[in-house]
Amino acid sequence: MWVRSGMTYRASFAFTVVGNLLVTGLDFVGILLMFSQVDSLGGWSLPEIALLYGLSATSFGIADLVLGSLDVLGGRMRDGSFDVLLVRPAPVLAQVGADRFALRRLGRVTQGVVVLGWALAAVDVDWSAVKVLLVPVVVVSGAAIFSAVFVAGAAFQVFAQDAAEVQNAFTYGGNTLLQYPPSVFGKDLVRGVTFMLPLAFVNWVPAAYVLERPYPIGLPGWAAFASPLVAVGCCALAGLAWRTGLRSYRSTGS
Repeated sequence: MWVRSGMTYRASFAFTVVGNLLVTGLDFVGILLMFSQVDSLGGWSLPEIALLYGLSATSFGIADLVLGSLDVLGGRMRDGSFDVLLVRPAPVLAQVGADRFALRRLGRVTQGVVVLGWALAAVDVDWSAVKVLLVPVVVVSGAAIFSAVFVAGAAFQVFAQDAAEVQNAFTYGGNTLLQYPPSVFGKDLVRGVTFMLPLAFVNWVPAAYVLERPYPIGLPGWAAFASPLVAVGCCALAGLAWRTGLRSYRSTGS
């Protein structure tokens, strides 16, 4: 229904997608402006940071396209409309994810893919079959990790009911964080996004293997291939949090 609604006015839809692509692209424009004044950032060149940016932006764009509507969950609980979803014969998470589904978010995915494609062509890497195959695996795993963060944030809203910005701090904020190399951040922050909220496996760790750089905080060599396992673990924990939240829900006003 929401796809049909968004496609009713084709020209408006096209302009919205292009506008979304341009607005999200301003993040990378900011990086380009920085590199107009410096040759490297934290010891990383522009193509290397573009690789980080492309991996993170593409993964986040896919998760945002599928589950970006979860940040309205708190509003649904406050106005009572969430109760309607509970009595429908369909998974509640799927219903909330599809609520106000916006194809215009394809602009974010497209922009990330464009930057990633340029980075893969420009970066100085001795490509092997393993490295080539690792890139799409990392993108899919990163999308799953970000999706898990979206779901966990939605579960938190069941208890807080007015915490959309808290959720955005870890989703949109996490995406922005990963667009820069770990060398520009403190060790404690890097440890936090590696072991507590493992966003580092979206791009920092696998990109270190591709670029033949030291892993953040001295991780073992096999960590570059752990993104799928981390994604599965994150999704399992997010699913548990979501089910716990649903069981705790006591209708609007609770």
